[in-house]
Amino acid sequence: MRILHLHSSFSAGGKELRAARLMNAFGPEVAHAVVSAQPDAYGAAVALDPEIEVEYPRDFPSLQGRPTPLRLLRLARAMQGFDLVLTYNWGAMDAVLAHRLYAGVLGLGPLVHHEDGFNEDEAQGLKPARNQFRRVALARASALVVPSRRLQAIALDAWRQPAARVRLIVNGIDTGAYREPPSADAVPGLIKTPGERWLGTLAGLRAVKNLPRLVRAFAALPEDWRLVIVGEGPERDAIAAQAAACGVAERVHLPGFVPDPSRVVGLFDIFALSSDSEQFPISVVEAMAAGVAVASPAVGDVADMVSGDNRRFVTAAGDEAALAGSLRLLAADEALRSAVGEANRARAQADYDEKSMIRDYRETYGRALGRTAFP
Repeated sequence: MRILHLHSSFSAGGKELRAARLMNAFGPEVAHAVVSAQPDAYGAAVALDPEIEVEYPRDFPSLQGRPTPLRLLRLARAMQGFDLVLTYNWGAMDAVLAHRLYAGVLGLGPLVHHEDGFNEDEAQGLKPARNQFRRVALARASALVVPSRRLQAIALDAWRQPAARVRLIVNGIDTGAYREPPSADAVPGLIKTPGERWLGTLAGLRAVKNLPRLVRAFAALPEDWRLVIVGEGPERDAIAAQAAACGVAERVHLPGFVPDPSRVVGLFDIFALSSDSEQFPISVVEAMAAGVAVASPAVGDVADMVSGDNRRFVTAAGDEAALAGSLRLLAADEALRSAVGEANRARAQADYDEKSMIRDYRETYGRALGRTAFP
């Protein structure tokens, strides 16, 4: 079986690493071709099992450009020969439209689209023109997969998708991999010393993550606290500049991308998000599985994801002072952090293990192919 993956980006972010885990789970009997709308954004490839057959066709037509009939036809022709087409986020929506227009003529395999959230250009509100484009393009998709109830509601309302097409599959991880505490030197270039406390996050360094906000919220914490931002992206310089402006540059660390989060997230004493937009962030599930308390704006489904004990530390979206207040409360009380973290761990093990997620994706893709089993 051959599967074509058309990504807005295949950099090492949450949805991309989830796609890599699914590819690994499907095993060597499935071959994959991966295309990124952003040239050279293929960082998630490091998470793929070497036994999996994966190609990166650099001659594939660009996923970006004006949706003219000729360009869409070129995109559709490039989809020929694949049993299943998987598309991801707005950056691949032209390909979804191309599939809708030409699948019957060209005999293309079925298409399943995945929406995981929005970049900074839609973080503060949906664009009506994009809503209309999605309604048209998705009309013949076999399924639309979303990870959060908020996105499910958007799909049903703003994008006017029939309920039978929309599939809610929450993100899951191998929760067992997070049980053992990591070694003190697990983060490249850093060693956690006795008595030191870490506020940490796992995030692509993109504007929508608003990591300068996290730097400002962190700045008032005591001197024994450090901020460790694990990830890579174009906002690195802006984050470093904010740390310098707040006078905490020596306590803010940007070690880059770590391919296996289970090896580092357990070093965090508090996990924090500062994003303008999220849906069902895998990083929060990873922190929960490691037994870490979470401070976050109430974006996407975060308030429903965390344990009841943790919910009061999920504050109003955009309220920087409230986020900073949550960090101060958690930083001042080790027993509270431990209790909240253990409640999070129990919730993650009960509700967010990847076995259920993989089963639901197998069922969704199998249904698109008209099979009772997948692959």
